[in-house]
This record gives sequence, C-alpha cells and structure tokens, in this order.
Amino acid sequence: MANRIVIDPVTRIEGHLRIEVEIENGVVKDAWSSGTMARGFEAMLIGRQPMDAIYVTERSCGVCTMVHGLCSSRALDMAYGCKVPEAGILLRNLMLAALYMGDHIQIFYNLNAPDYIDITAVAGYKGNDPKLLAIKDKIVSLIKANDTSPFTPTYKNDQYTITDPEIVTTLVSHYLQAIEARAIAQKCIAIFGGKSPHQAGVIQGGVTYHPNLEDLVKYKEYIAKVIDFVQNVYWKDILFLGAGPLLPVGQAGLGGGYNNYLSCPEFPLDNSGKDFLWKGGVVTDGNLSAVQPLDGQKIAESVAHSWYDYSNNQPFLQPFVGETKFDLKKEGAYSFLKAPRYDEKPYEVGPLAWAMTVQPKEFMDIVTKLNIKPGFLARHAARAYQAVDVSKNVMKWVDQLAELMGKGPLIVNDDKPTPDNAKGFGFVEAPRGFLSHWAVIEGKKIKNYQQVVPTTWNASPRDANNVRGQYEQSLIGIPVPDPENPINVVRNIRSFDPCLACAVHVIHPESNRIIKFVVE
Repeated sequence: MANRIVIDPVTRIEGHLRIEVEIENGVVKDAWSSGTMARGFEAMLIGRQPMDAIYVTERSCGVCTMVHGLCSSRALDMAYGCKVPEAGILLRNLMLAALYMGDHIQIFYNLNAPDYIDITAVAGYKGNDPKLLAIKDKIVSLIKANDTSPFTPTYKNDQYTITDPEIVTTLVSHYLQAIEARAIAQKCIAIFGGKSPHQAGVIQGGVTYHPNLEDLVKYKEYIAKVIDFVQNVYWKDILFLGAGPLLPVGQAGLGGGYNNYLSCPEFPLDNSGKDFLWKGGVVTDGNLSAVQPLDGQKIAESVAHSWYDYSNNQPFLQPFVGETKFDLKKEGAYSFLKAPRYDEKPYEVGPLAWAMTVQPKEFMDIVTKLNIKPGFLARHAARAYQAVDVSKNVMKWVDQLAELMGKGPLIVNDDKPTPDNAKGFGFVEAPRGFLSHWAVIEGKKIKNYQQVVPTTWNASPRDANNVRGQYEQSLIGIPVPDPENPINVVRNIRSFDPCLACAVHVIHPESNRIIKFVVE
C-alpha cells in the first residue's frame, strides 16, 4: 500500500512551499509541488510608471536581493533603448558578483549543511584547536539546554548523516564563518547599491551611483575576504565531502529529474548584447554535446494546474501576453505557481543547469572524478564551482573600473525618456537560476508585466500536457524507507535553493493520523 507524505511548509527555504509525495516500496512513486502563497507583484504594477517596476519587483524577496531590480532594469533598458555605459556594466557586475558568492555560501552552509550533520557529534571532538574547542563548549551547552536549533531538524539520522566529531565540528565552525562572509558580501553590494537587501543603485540605463577611489578600495578589501572563503573553505569542503563522507549520495545520483537544463547569458563584458562571461544555453535530455543558444520566444507558461485562468483557455502563453487572473475554486489546481516551459518542455534552472550549459566539460571532469551523478549533491558541487568561477573575475572588474576612473569623470548611466509604447524583456542568471522580466508599456504606463522566476521553473506544478515540474520529477525514486523520516525529500528540495518556509506533516493512510514535526 502506498503512503502519502505531506511536508507543508518545507523549512529552511524562502517562502511557502508544500511538497506531497506518494511512497511505494520505500521510494517516491509520485510527487506534487505546491506554492501556497500568492503575492500579486505583477498585478500591482499595472497602470504604474515603468520605473516603478524596478523598485516594486526588487521587494519580491530579501534573499534574492538585487536580482529583480537588475532584471527589471534590463527589461527597461530594452524598452527605453538604453545602452549601458562600460562603467555601469562593471558596477552592475561587481554587485551581482558579491551577491553570487554571499548567496551560495549561505545556501550551502546555513540552509543545507544541517541536513547532513549530527550536531551532537561535536561533543565527541578530541582535538586541541582552541577555536573548535570553543565551538564544542558552546554546542555542548546548547545540547544540555535541549536547544540546538537551527542545527537540528527533527529528522532522524540516516546512512547519509555525517557523525564524525572532527568533521562535524569543523563544518560547524565553517557554518559560523559563512554567516560573517555573507554579511561582508552584503556590504559589498551596499557600497555601490546604497543598501542591501533592496539595493537602490541599479536603474534602467545603468546605475545611479558614481563611485570614488575610496569605494573601490573598500570593496576590494571586503570582497577579498569573501573570495578567500569561497576558494579556501567552501570549495575545499565540497571536494572533501564529495570524495568522502557524502560520496554515497553522489554515487546514488538522487534527485536528477529530467536532465533538461537552461541558463541565460550573464556578466556582460560590453554593451553589445553579444559578449558575456557566461554564454548561457539549453541542454535537452542530458545531451551535453549539443548545447543550444537560449531562444526567449520559446518561453511560455501554463496554468492548467495553477489557481489562475487564461482567456479562451489557452494552454500556454508567452510572457509578453501573459495573464495573472486568479481562480481560487479551479478544479484540478494545486499551486499558486505557474508552469514555465521551454518549447513546451520542463527544464531545470540554477547552478547545476549553469554548469551543464556553460561549462559542461570542465564541470563534468570534476564530478566524474568524484563519481557524482546529476542530483542533489551535484547541485551543491555546481553551486560552489559557480562561486569559484565568479571569484576569479571580480578583481579584474575592479581594476577595469579603476582604470576608467583614472581617465576622467565616469559615465554610469544612459538616461532616456519614458517611451509612449514599447516592450522589453530582461534576463538575469541569478544565483537560483534563470530569471526573466517582461514589460509592456502603453501610454507611458505599464500595461502588462510578468516575472518568470527560477523557482517557478523548478517548483512548477504539472502543465497543460499534464507533465510534472522539475521538483516533482526529481523526487521520483528518492528513497524514503521510513515514512516518518522524509529527510531525503527535503534534502533534494533544498538543494535547488527554493525561494518560496516550518512544520512537517506525515499522514498515514491506514490511520489517517497526522504526526507533526517542527523543523528549525
């Protein structure tokens, strides 16, 4: 007999996500991913001044800081006909680079690592490192007080849990260092963006801020600390864990999904729209030898199983003509997320998709040596690998900006008047994956605005063809030997870095009994 497990909401993520899985013979047989909260950012923009979109959408999330403002700015760059100056491009890149490193550090250490360690193992640490001993004393005191949150979810240890005291204590020390590194990265964004989260520096045409040499020195000092953590702690931890304690996870290849991957060009090197650090691309059915360029015209969304309706019951709508009309009584609907598709197929977005489309050979060489197959450990490896790749380019951009400053006053923005009627789309390869904004302007006001965000791609419900979304497909085959301990389900979901948040319900079909778990 199949068991149904409901996790609602999934914890240690951003937002509200419900995951329901059907278990048969100890593995997931079917799955449903539900976004359970509607916020209405697209609807509230209708009729407003186009520039408002930058600041309104920037508030979509305080964790995905700056990416929505940047994406909206790029959509308006196109609609306004702006050519972002070289200094504006460099300043945007420097803020986004800081976000990348800080975000990836936080996702692995602070939101995902607790799924793999037994914090109580710290009590067995036998080393003599003063810093680790101080951590041991602190954790032991928390254990005695029965308060080890947020390190300990209620889930039980399993075969993938790390219990070695030396490794666990070291990882806890890195957990604490990660908090500091992420805070420093936020300061780097604020230097040029005014503040973070919700920067105020990126607008259509470039940026608002003219930096001075003192700003560059401060940024360089701060970002060097983040780069050091990325290259000498984060990446080394991933290589060590992938080759040792978490090797069985990588070998199992849990959470692979469709093996369809999509990413967009990012970190422009000039304002031609053609030269990027990352070229982006599309991989279908895992064919890494046939990476195709991204074609925005092939993006469309379905609402067949979402609490929305389309006029004339359209199966898919391209975002420029997309609609956000609520239908809370819709039969067969189970999510406030739409179902984005590329050429009517589901695709994964995020660091693993980036690695498979931008640097497939280099990344596969690394994970093949580690015997890591596509799945949730591969996503963590790709996230760290992406942070390292960003870290190698930051100082070069700082030096290029300093060189421009030495030549005279900086031009950081291409200011243009609001057009009467125009369309524009913006793409950002955000830390969570491919993000796009689509703006339609009529009479100098926003007529339509659509956001197609990374988690919408990954966490979407079934579409008009009744095809599962990526979360749903990636859960098929995940082992859940104990229905009261669905730890592998949340390990997999958190590996995507959902941006959607604290109790777990497990339903036994025989008794209809609900067992509640509060997960810190």
